[in-house]
Amino acid sequence: MARDTVDSTPIENIADLSATLEEGNKPAEKFLIGTEHEKFGFHLSDLSPIPYEGSNGVEAVLTGMENLLGWDRIEDNGNIIGLADSVGGGAISIEPGGQFELSGAPLQTLHETCRETNAHLAQVRKVADPLGIGFLGSGMTPTWRREDVPQMPKSRYDIMRRYMPKVGSYGLDMMHRTSTIQVNLDFSSEADMVKKMRVGLALQPIATAIFANSPFSDGKVNGFKSFRAHIWNDLDADRTGNLPFAFEDGFGFESYVEWALDVPMYFVKRGDTYFDVTGTTFRQFMNGALQGTVPDALPTIGDWNNHLSTLFPDVRLKTFIEMRGADGGPWRRICALPAFWVGLLYDDGILDQAWQLVRDWTTEERMALRNEVPMSALQTSFRQGTVLDIAKEALALSKEGLRRRNRLSDGDLDEQVHLAPIEEGLAAGMCPADVLLQRYNGNWNGDIAQIFKDYAY
Repeated sequence: MARDTVDSTPIENIADLSATLEEGNKPAEKFLIGTEHEKFGFHLSDLSPIPYEGSNGVEAVLTGMENLLGWDRIEDNGNIIGLADSVGGGAISIEPGGQFELSGAPLQTLHETCRETNAHLAQVRKVADPLGIGFLGSGMTPTWRREDVPQMPKSRYDIMRRYMPKVGSYGLDMMHRTSTIQVNLDFSSEADMVKKMRVGLALQPIATAIFANSPFSDGKVNGFKSFRAHIWNDLDADRTGNLPFAFEDGFGFESYVEWALDVPMYFVKRGDTYFDVTGTTFRQFMNGALQGTVPDALPTIGDWNNHLSTLFPDVRLKTFIEMRGADGGPWRRICALPAFWVGLLYDDGILDQAWQLVRDWTTEERMALRNEVPMSALQTSFRQGTVLDIAKEALALSKEGLRRRNRLSDGDLDEQVHLAPIEEGLAAGMCPADVLLQRYNGNWNGDIAQIFKDYAY
């Protein structure tokens, strides 16, 4: 998660808000790839979650990374909560339950993304190993209860913790017990954005199925392949979902702005202080609703950008597009997720074919996929086949898209190599959760704690 912005440029009218999104337009030759991944820190001694404080907690890991990397320190009320690379553009942050996140730098190729990921994980191990800390790649904490997970000292999270239980059943679980891999991608124009948003929204349940990796929670089998994705189905209907309006005629930057304006806000930041304004929409804020409630109560571009960061649809629009449907997982899948989407979206011809694949899906079909995939993943029925069939078609398109990009590694391999984990899974007809359940019922002998050994970074 990026550092909250403090841009004080005043907002004159709604057109200013659309203009902030249009600033993302860039020529295709300048398209970049930004990959984010989260992971759970745990004590190697007893597999318990690490706290924030103490000699072997989150604070110690962040301080160790600061000393190792020399990145800029980010603080909240005197507590270190992240690091920013002012040169390369990457950042390290902590999620509400201590999930340790790398927001990768914008890079040109997937080979660079993989090198960045491998370097980061090696750096984390260098700092964490002497502290007796390991990190797990999984979509959901497999054994910890919600009350077991420590809360990180971050002001915006305190506001979210108070608000989330008012609007859904699973908000606190999402905050403290889930992790993801996502990729941020560019667009060249409003029309290009529209097509990428539509393809991304339609195929997001397919990506969820491919990367489903959370069949355990509270120390038992939970009956889902992606319990993380199930959580998103009952979290906060105002700010989540598949955005059916994105498939309506006339969808564009202005449509997204109009939707975002009517989503309740979490906070307004003034200086270093976060003001709880939950229940007030951004449109109401623009109409003066916070006069007398917060200092300098006229909305700014910084307020708008912060608000956009608190919207959680399956695909999120900023000055880039965020693909948000995948569970966290082992390191190979950190590279595979961006590879899947880059192959589909960064070649115009392949993007057109991907749109042809999904363009006649109805709103009801897309919603059914979103609701059913968390439980049955690749085995989910769709029309005359299954999600596995669609996943294989999407993978074939992605492979061709990466072949056409022809970005070669030092070993003269193109970016298709990063799709290998997906190819292996689809060839076997199994998502990662299927493999976990197979191990659980096999050589793990029903011991879920084995995941901390087999799936730690």
